[in-house]
Amino acid sequence: MNIGPYHFNSKVLLAPMAGTSDKPFRIMCREQGASLTTSEMVVLQKHLLNTNKSKHRLDFSSEKSPISIQIAGSEGKELAESARQAVEFGANIIDINMGCPAKKVCNKAAGSALMKNEKLVEDIIKSVVNAVDIPVTLKMRTGWNEENKNAPTISKIAEDFGIQMLAIHGRTRAQKYNGHAEYDTIKEIVELVSIPVIANGDINSKEKAKKVLDFTGADGVMLGRATQGNPWIVGQINEYLSTGKNSQPLKLEKKICLILKHIRQIHEFYGNKMGTQLSRKHIFWYSIHLDQKKGTAFWPSINRVSDHSEQYFKFQDFLYSL
Repeated sequence: MNIGPYHFNSKVLLAPMAGTSDKPFRIMCREQGASLTTSEMVVLQKHLLNTNKSKHRLDFSSEKSPISIQIAGSEGKELAESARQAVEFGANIIDINMGCPAKKVCNKAAGSALMKNEKLVEDIIKSVVNAVDIPVTLKMRTGWNEENKNAPTISKIAEDFGIQMLAIHGRTRAQKYNGHAEYDTIKEIVELVSIPVIANGDINSKEKAKKVLDFTGADGVMLGRATQGNPWIVGQINEYLSTGKNSQPLKLEKKICLILKHIRQIHEFYGNKMGTQLSRKHIFWYSIHLDQKKGTAFWPSINRVSDHSEQYFKFQDFLYSL
């Protein structure tokens, strides 16, 4: 698969996820074999650029190219300026967010709310594509609700006006993350356009990934929540899709090394106080994934820890107790 000048051997991509796909997690998933790891959604407005959140979200130092930055907004001029700013921060690829179902995003007529207005979608795509000299991609849902699944129409608009890859989450905005993702709409889009299409939604195993690709004809899969506490699923799916064979499962000792390295990187990247706070969700996900019963029992004690060093060693002791 190609996006502009970039060629990808792996068919596994990491979804942009607010609160998850930050720099330490992107590096972890890229090392596991993800061909592309897109940043958390950013709103590149001048009054926000100096906030701690923006500084961390826009730090791509030491990451491998291509750097994909997802931008959000509600109108063409705004998003065009965001795209230009993203290039200055190191973007090699711009991704437009039309998939986020969060109320605080949709209430501002951004994210998946944009799918309600196809003329606005066209204006945004043209504005962003014309604003930068790098590839622009688009992530969206199947539509606003069950009665308005207009992703095929928007996909054609996207292709006609220069989008170079589509990622489709197989749910409507109204579904949020409830129910089950469907792939019929993704299959329809694959048959409609000639640019790469990536399937997203409920892909949580190598067997499911292959089944979705075989059914839709998509060029790759985008993993989201399945990577939380389980980033090595990226390598397992990549190996299976590439060779048809099961990779050797990672030994627990190797997983522990990767997990502890990830927690250290979070502490170093965000600083001890914020790093301790942001590590908690990852510690919860890792603990539950490795041993649900023991992880559930362990969680209340480590959740109260406020010192980064104590958090790290307490978690390390728990991991080695497994």
